[in-house]
Amino acid sequence: MRKSNFSRSIAPYVLSRLAQLLPIVLIIVVVNFFLIRLAPGDPIAYIIGDAPVPEEQVTELRRKLGLDAPLHRQLAIYLADILSGNFGYSFISRAPVLDVILERLPATLLLMISQYLLAIAAGIMLGVISARRQGSALDTGVTLLSVVGYAVPVFWLGQMLMLVFANKFGLFPAQGMLSLRYDLGPVEKALDVAHHLVLPALTLAFFNLALIARLTRSSMLQVLGLEYVIFARSKGLSERAVVYKHALRNAVLPVVTIIGMNLRTIIAGAVLTETVFAWPGLGRLTFDAIYTRDYPVLMAMFILVGIVVVLANLLTDLAYAYLDPRIRFG
Repeated sequence: MRKSNFSRSIAPYVLSRLAQLLPIVLIIVVVNFFLIRLAPGDPIAYIIGDAPVPEEQVTELRRKLGLDAPLHRQLAIYLADILSGNFGYSFISRAPVLDVILERLPATLLLMISQYLLAIAAGIMLGVISARRQGSALDTGVTLLSVVGYAVPVFWLGQMLMLVFANKFGLFPAQGMLSLRYDLGPVEKALDVAHHLVLPALTLAFFNLALIARLTRSSMLQVLGLEYVIFARSKGLSERAVVYKHALRNAVLPVVTIIGMNLRTIIAGAVLTETVFAWPGLGRLTFDAIYTRDYPVLMAMFILVGIVVVLANLLTDLAYAYLDPRIRFG
């Protein structure tokens, strides 16, 4: 009955939130269009390089790329193309932007899903154990790990892991996603990708793990002192049942918020990590597009980030409503 009521009450809310996606994405497109166009640098200069090209060819190339029109006209053309499903062509790759993004998307999804699963599972587990053993050496260690993990920059941590585990001990590959071999079978290829995945996934997961562990610990300490938890213990329930069945469900609500908020930084974190480890995903694509002033790719990436932000907020609200029956959408 509860699931049926939840499904009926949630449908109008989901539809209304999805309807908000279009104006939000439109605002993102317009704002970032002008910010990118007004930023220093010229893609023509990168494309031509140091070659002695006549001014007539430069003018013709600028015309072909649509960079000679006024900004408001460029924006109007770009919006019309987006409505037709055309995100333009990459100035550098000379390929459809959508194809360029879809080619890099699996690598980023693999990295992000792996690091989030690791961070969520390990962070919640460490937070719960730390709260149950408050004041112990383990609690102190988890607290120290949380502080260090929150303060350490991602790019620095990635370089340190590379120097220690890749260069010094040779346990993991330093960069890339796949070894330069052509005789790998499906299973060997999967294992090779997993081997390359370890260091970048640990780099990204460390910050999220530390934050989730710290927040879980704090929330668990508050919940364990509430009356319903004391009453559950007085009924003779085991400590494991009290902690994991009764306390954790309410304590995890703030953690859900943090997880949803961190989804917004998926591209920002990926830019640094994928650049350090030469991981061929969307983060590295964004970095290269910024460096080369590849406007169509940058605009498409900003649209993608905007959609991720809206969907992350929506999924966070839905998770809240499912975990806490007091929340209803009406």
